[in-house]
Amino acid sequence: MLNKIAFSYIFNDTDKAIQVIKEGKDLANQADFNFGLTELTNTHGIYMDVTGQSDSANFYFSKALKLSRDHNFKDIEVMCVNNLGMFHWNRSEFDDALRYFFDALKFNDTYGSERQSHIYLNNIGLIYQEMNLSEKALEYHEKALEIRQEYNLETDQVASYNNIGINLKDLGRVDEAIKIYNEGIVVAKRSNNLMDYYKLLDNLANAYNEKGDLDLALDSYLKVLDRPEGFEQGENGLVPTYSNMVSLYNQMNNPKTALIYANKGFDVIKKFPQLEANSADLNLHAAESNYMLGNFKKAREYTSMFVALKDSIFSEQNAQAVADLEVKYETEKKEREILIQRAELAEQKLTIQKKNYQLYGLIGLAFIFGLIGYLFFNQQKLKNKQLQKENELKDALVKIETQNRLQEQRLRISRDLHDNIGAQLTFIISSIDNLKYGFDIKDEKLTTKLNKISEFTSETIYELRDTIWAMNKNEVTFEDLQTRISNYIDKAHLYDDNTKFSFVVHDSVNQQKTLTSVEGMNIHRIIQEAIHNSLKHASSTKINVGIEQFKDQLKITISDNGKGFDLDSVEKGSGLTNMSKRANNIGGELTVASENNKGTQVVLRV
Repeated sequence: MLNKIAFSYIFNDTDKAIQVIKEGKDLANQADFNFGLTELTNTHGIYMDVTGQSDSANFYFSKALKLSRDHNFKDIEVMCVNNLGMFHWNRSEFDDALRYFFDALKFNDTYGSERQSHIYLNNIGLIYQEMNLSEKALEYHEKALEIRQEYNLETDQVASYNNIGINLKDLGRVDEAIKIYNEGIVVAKRSNNLMDYYKLLDNLANAYNEKGDLDLALDSYLKVLDRPEGFEQGENGLVPTYSNMVSLYNQMNNPKTALIYANKGFDVIKKFPQLEANSADLNLHAAESNYMLGNFKKAREYTSMFVALKDSIFSEQNAQAVADLEVKYETEKKEREILIQRAELAEQKLTIQKKNYQLYGLIGLAFIFGLIGYLFFNQQKLKNKQLQKENELKDALVKIETQNRLQEQRLRISRDLHDNIGAQLTFIISSIDNLKYGFDIKDEKLTTKLNKISEFTSETIYELRDTIWAMNKNEVTFEDLQTRISNYIDKAHLYDDNTKFSFVVHDSVNQQKTLTSVEGMNIHRIIQEAIHNSLKHASSTKINVGIEQFKDQLKITISDNGKGFDLDSVEKGSGLTNMSKRANNIGGELTVASENNKGTQVVLRV
């Protein structure tokens, strides 16, 4: 009974929940009541999970799982398997979480009841939801809701309404999502499930906002904030709500009120410092409010904070990606070692067989010995051929698998670059254009600075696209590289129409010649850097780019008729250094020739 009371309190009054859990565990220990102790240990893990203490949750779930198996408590064992899936879910280990939840569902089908299966169906739906498989998620959430309605599980029904609404909204079915959210709100009120009630209101507000019903969205956001005195559950989840309200008031041209809610959001972050990493959007919307009010200094501060947080998140993601690659590399290395060991064992077995045959031959007559030796020789030859073919096949499979994994990694990274970084850079350009056209900026220095930032961001997008182009290919044809170079020269001509450009590819060049993606990217970057240096420093009127082929060697020449420089006295900048490093990286040779007032010539041989 205490376990049921504690579980009810977890979603309404966490302080009372932990008090009841400890009281129940003490009584179970005193009475040597193993079932009650195991059940309460599992509930203790749920309490830790709901209050955001995932490591402690894992400890109690694992302890409860061991107790349930020691005492053969099947009902509790399936709950513990499910809760361990929750732990992996909280760590974003979705494949492991999905495996645990499906194991729990199968276990329940064997030992449990239909009434209990709603938990595992719901959790499977949540994992598909995390993996952005909204159709699959919707299928399992609807199955869970059907069982929860059949057995009148109102507290759990509220969560199903919320999850179904989220997936409908992600699928673009906003009106259906709004209807489901409202149905869930009625059930949440009736069952006094305040935690999910406020989540439903928040999601309803987001749906209204997406649909453009700003007044309805604002009314719902205000209801999310209108909480009874003393109710603090979920307070750390209010930062996105405050952020959305700031954006909403900005859309309604009311930046003063927007800043009031921005400050409330920052107060929550002060109370829960661990939330700062997720406050980028709040800083961005606060910057927009200050720009609208003309508080440019404060706006720049919030913008800088937004950029810093985004850079921090991106760095952490890169670090995690590198760590994942290292793990994969170590795994593949171990697999190769195992294959080598198996080959050595096979050779040892063949050697033992050979010795046995020799021993049998010595016992027999010379004729029989010779016959056995002949037969053994042929058999050995066939086995060696078979072993050689197997090893060749294994090597080929390892190479194919490695190439596939590398290509998948390239595609995943390029998608992330295009979808995330590209979108953010485009947003910066759009924001700068909005600032220029939305405000009467009379400060020429500020206008010039904004134009430079916009130009730099546009150049960065082009650089990003070139990088994605190279990453998506194992190899590139010379024809593809030639097109990239031509496009860059065209853009350079638009940048400086006083300079004449010449791009000549000699007939000696094999147009179907292929290069690795690394070679193609580095050649392209060297040509870009040489042209950029000529435009920036040489004051030239002509820039020529020529490509020739001598047997298997490409010769790329970039020359100008500019003012040149003294190679012995000039201090080498990062541009020349980077070009040399890129040439070395692809086994090439870079030479630079220049004289004062006679121009400069850069030659790359690959």
